[in-house]
Amino acid sequence: MNIAIQSVHFDATTQLKEFIEKKISKLDKFSDQIVDAEVILKVVKPEVANNKEASIKLNIKNGELFANKIADTFEEAIMQGVEALEKQVLKAKEKAQAK
Repeated sequence: MNIAIQSVHFDATTQLKEFIEKKISKLDKFSDQIVDAEVILKVVKPEVANNKEASIKLNIKNGELFANKIADTFEEAIMQGVEALEKQVLKAKEKAQAK
C-alpha cells in the first residue's frame, strides 16, 4: 500500500513518518480492498492542549474512507484515526461481501 504523508507548516520527523506507516499498514490485514492512504498532519493553534490534528484518507476499490482526529500528540491522533478506520474498513468489507 502506498502511503502519502503531508505535514502542513512543519517537517515531520522520520520517526513520526515510520510510526504512521507502521500503524496504517496494519489496516491491510483487515481488507485487501485498500489501494492507498493519504495522511495530513496539522498543528492547530499552537500552545494549546489537543492541538495536533491528523486526517487520514483511505482510498479503497469502491470509494474512500476518512478519519480526522485531534489529540495531544500526532501519535495519539494517528492511533485514534486508525482505530476509527479499522471499523470503517470492516463495515465496508461486510457491505462488499453482502453484495
